[in-house]
This record gives sequence, structure tokens and C-alpha cells, in this order.
Amino acid sequence: MAKSRILIVDDDSQVREIMRRYLVSRGGNSQVMEAEDADQAIDLLKKYPFDHVLCDIYMEPKDGFYFLSQAREMGFPGNIIMISGQADTDVALRAIREGACDYIHKPITIDQLFFVLKRAEEQARLRRENEQLRKEVRDQYSFHNIVAKSEQMRHIFNIIEKVADYKTTVLITGESGTGKELIAKALHYNSIRKKGPFVPVNCGGIPDNLLESELFGHSRGAFTDAKRAKKGLFEEAHGGTMFLDELGDLPLSLQVKLLRVLQEEEIRPLGENRVIKVDVRIVAATSKDLVTEVKKGRFREDLYYRVNVLPIRLPPLRERKGDIPLLVDHFVKKYNTRLGTLIKGVTRDAMNILLTYSWPGNVRELENVLERAMVLAEGSMIDKADLPSGLLSDSADTVMQSPWLDTDASLSIKKNSKKLEKNLIQRALAKTKGNKTQAAQILEISLPALLYKMKGYGINQA
Repeated sequence: MAKSRILIVDDDSQVREIMRRYLVSRGGNSQVMEAEDADQAIDLLKKYPFDHVLCDIYMEPKDGFYFLSQAREMGFPGNIIMISGQADTDVALRAIREGACDYIHKPITIDQLFFVLKRAEEQARLRRENEQLRKEVRDQYSFHNIVAKSEQMRHIFNIIEKVADYKTTVLITGESGTGKELIAKALHYNSIRKKGPFVPVNCGGIPDNLLESELFGHSRGAFTDAKRAKKGLFEEAHGGTMFLDELGDLPLSLQVKLLRVLQEEEIRPLGENRVIKVDVRIVAATSKDLVTEVKKGRFREDLYYRVNVLPIRLPPLRERKGDIPLLVDHFVKKYNTRLGTLIKGVTRDAMNILLTYSWPGNVRELENVLERAMVLAEGSMIDKADLPSGLLSDSADTVMQSPWLDTDASLSIKKNSKKLEKNLIQRALAKTKGNKTQAAQILEISLPALLYKMKGYGINQA
């Protein structure tokens, strides 16, 4: 048993002495203290951080249940093991119900005592690990940790802050790879439901004949292979959040049943006559245009209006390219840890390619590209040679189609460079609202040089 601080509470001095000897003989460096009644034990709890308390139930003048209630009221975090001279099941159940971690009855053997203490330590360790994992998950999916700085994403973060605690159904739309599940988790882990379960379901990833059973559960014998009763995912999500990914792929036969869940907050398992009340917050997502799906008769109009109460549209990566440098830095750090690599970043040439590529696969594609490049990179920086050839050709096409190019001048570097320079100056002045000093800093040129170029290009700014 690990080194522990243990308190023995019993009004029988002989019992205290026996347990103390047990604990000293087998407890290594454990520190053992004694209390002869409940009030003395409470005073000791206020002074010392005990790991375990062994407390007799039948004491005078105040019994062990009084001590148990006082200890829990003051927020004692350790393990309380109740002891009784009577093998009474009702008393044992009451002790556990009121906060004891375990129950043993006299006479106590040394093996029994240490088995119970070791079990208490293991339970405490699992609780700590579970809470740490929960904290890590909450921190991971805090919207503050979603890598983005663009105006579109800041607007979405603002929506999450406002609606997270409400049970209102949210519909997240966006192309594949934009991070819809990440936003759903941010909604859950920043809400009052964060201690409840987050249950994701891919509506297009489960065969139609199994999906109803997965969602609503079934009784034994409900169908040929139903050899035992099964709890559905809606029941699993009780008190938490159900994330219905790719909602547009949900079969019409189940859409009406989902509508009932949303309206009545109850489900009926397959093969059952009873209904089960469920408290679940629904967050749905789809990459399909549900309005078009409704018009084509593939999605129920009444369900669409029921899930589209609070829509969130995730912009594709090509619409928020200002987030790419942040995402690159994030993924480089992530995969350095995972792969054991020592990549410092990407070269300017590689970054230019990443910034001009159209990213049809969005953030997911960017992550995959960077992971591949980090594996292939020979130096400490990812260069354009480490990137897939598809990115290079796409980036070249993008440059050829740029509105900055003077199409009449064809491929004249001289003429197109001037048009690009003029465009950059105009954008810098617009960004700084005409402040020439700040514009010069953004353009990385001197103020006199900026004034000279403005005059040459006929740019008039008051």
C-alpha cells in the first residue's frame, strides 16, 4: 500500500489499537491517527489532509453516519470506509449511498483491511485519472483552443458562447473537412452539459437496417439477431449531447422518428410498447444543401425547420486563408510530438504555395499534407519540394487566373509587377484607413518611397 495518512474513528480503544497495529505493521511509512468520537474526528479532518478514514458506525454519542454527513458537507476529498459489528445489508447500502467508498464488518482481519484500503486507493486513482481526462478533453475542445483568427471564425466563437448552455438544436453546415465535429464538441464542452456524455453518430456510416436499433435500442427478440436487449444511443446520451453527423444521409423512415424525439423528448426501442423519456441536446451537421434535399423529396421539410433552429455555417478554408499560417504552426507542433520529428516550420516558398492552393478538402486536407511533408522533409524546414505535386499545379493555375494579372500584357513581368504593386498599396491604404505611415510599415517600405509610388500610380488619398 502506498504511503498514506489514515484516521481511525471508533469509541472502542481496543479496536483502535488493533487496527493501528495492523496498519503500522503492513502500512510501510503510513501515518496513523485516532479519534474516539465523531466530533474529534471532524476536528482532525480540519487540521490534516487524510487519505483514508476508517469509521465505526455504532458510536456514542454521535454515530458514524453523523460523521459521514459532516465530512462530505465540508468537502472531504479522501476515502471514507465505514465499519460495523453487524452484517446488515441495509446499513451497508445506506453507507455507500451517503458517500462512503466501502463498507466492512467486524471482526476485521488484516488481509481484509488491506484489501479494502488498496481497493479504495485504486478507486481514487481511477477517479483522478477520469477527471484529468475529462479536463483534458474540455480544454482540447474549448473554442479558445480552436486554431483560427479570421473574422468568420471569431463570429462563430461568439455564437458558441451565447448558445452553448441552451438546449436549442444547432445545425452546422459546411464542406467536408471544415471541422464540423470540432465545433459540435466545443458547443458541448463549453456548456452546462459538459459533464454528460458526448455521443457522435455518423448517419451515413451505419447501414439503414441497423441505424434504428443503434439510435433507439431494442428489446430481446425484437428481430432475428436480437439475442439480448440493447440500450440505444439516445439513452446513452441522456443528460448530454447527441451529435448527428451527415444528417442529410438519414433515411426518410427514420427522419419522422427523429422528429418525434425532438418534439416529444422520448424514444421507443424496437420491440417495446413503452416510451422512454430522454434529455438530450441535438447538434446536427451536414455537408449537403438541405433546402435542395427538401425540394427533391429526400429530406422532410418539417424536420428541416425543426433542426435548423440555430444554424452555424463553417466557411471553407479557401475563404479564410489568413488562418493557414496558424494552422500550419499548430499541425507542425502536433506531429513533431506524434512522429518524433524536429520540423521548425515551412519555408516562404512552401507557405506561398499553401496560401494559394484552393484546399478542396479544407482543414483535414491541410493536416494530411503537412503530416506527409514532415515525414518526407530532409531538413528542419518543409520546402515546396516536400509538398504533393497536386498543390504545385493548382497554385500555378491560381496565379494565372489572378485578377491582378494584366491579361492584355500576357506574361510581361514588368507590367504585371506594376499592377500588383499598385493593388497592394491600395489594399494597405484601405486597411489603415488612409494612414500612410502605417501603410508603409505594412508594405515594408519607407514613407517617402510610398508617397513617391502613390504619385506615380495616381493614387489619391487625403
